Amino acid sequence: MKKIFPLILCILIVFSCGELVPNPDDNPENMKRADKSTSVRIDRLNRTDTPEFAIIIHGGAGTILKKNMTPEKEAAYKAKLEEAIRVGYEILKNGGSSLDAVTKTINVMEDSPLFNAGKGAVFTNAETNELDASIMDGKTLNAGASAGTTIVKNPIDLARAVMEKSKHVMLSGKGAETFAEKQGLTLVDPSYFHTDKRLESLKRVKEREAKAAGKVDTESAYLDFYDADIKNAKFGTVGCAALDKNGNLAAGTSTGGMTNKRYGRVGDAPIIGSGTYANNASCAVSSTGWGEYFIRAQVAHDISALMEYKNISLKDAARQVLNKVKALGGDGGIVAVDKDGNMVADFNTAGMYRATMNDKGELSIGIYEQ
Repeated sequence: MKKIFPLILCILIVFSCGELVPNPDDNPENMKRADKSTSVRIDRLNRTDTPEFAIIIHGGAGTILKKNMTPEKEAAYKAKLEEAIRVGYEILKNGGSSLDAVTKTINVMEDSPLFNAGKGAVFTNAETNELDASIMDGKTLNAGASAGTTIVKNPIDLARAVMEKSKHVMLSGKGAETFAEKQGLTLVDPSYFHTDKRLESLKRVKEREAKAAGKVDTESAYLDFYDADIKNAKFGTVGCAALDKNGNLAAGTSTGGMTNKRYGRVGDAPIIGSGTYANNASCAVSSTGWGEYFIRAQVAHDISALMEYKNISLKDAARQVLNKVKALGGDGGIVAVDKDGNMVADFNTAGMYRATMNDKGELSIGIYEQ
């Protein structure tokens, strides 16, 4: 009898523990709750192929042909793209935020004369450099931008300061520079942005204007936006989109605008929804191209909206929107990453400087059309 009693006790304990699992026949509502919690666990276990984080960058799109590129110049661009993206990758790898990754990555490209942003900004008609930038947080939908600054060394830093330390979204010109000074950002003499290469480009455009001026009225000779040579030139705007380990997306864009611009022209780069957009519900996007058309098409936001409202893939959304830009008469490209870590670099030009890195440390760099 003493041997049987422990056996009976064990059987009772096993059966009583079994009652902890909801019986669908007894309580269907409990079963629904159990299924929900189980599905969450299964989802986490099955996400082995979903990247923990991802980062993608661009350094401008346009008529970038291998036949016009020296081996040395190509190597320089690839080296700088790799340097920039590895900065953001390390931040993400170590658990840093997508906002930090975007900011610091763009800083590297802003500090290089290779790109039309920061140090390498193109010249206006008045032979000055006017810089624009924007950044957006996909978690909060907060955003910041600056336009037409001439003394802020890293415009993306100013855009972020506007986002985080002001009640505004965009500041411009002297007011933006005053705000930058109050925030302790690095200011430089305007001559810092001077590069001989960019100045020579401006002079060539002005020469074409002068030749055209004798044939048409003065205003028609203003070829900044519609001259074929400008349209087909490389657009060197820089940008970055990133997803961090916490599932937060961010995007940023920085540029010197368009060669020979005047009248205080502002392109798409500092305009939220055109040059930059990020939303944790869909994706993060940075654009580069012919700004007038990217503004009209609201490129960055439109890609996000197609994903969120029509439930289509990032790749398909990007292609649809760039096709719309092309139909309007504009060209350029985008880089983007969605909430699942899928990355897309798409463009309707002959090339786009670009690079990607995933959580496995796999690096991909591209320049020409594949």
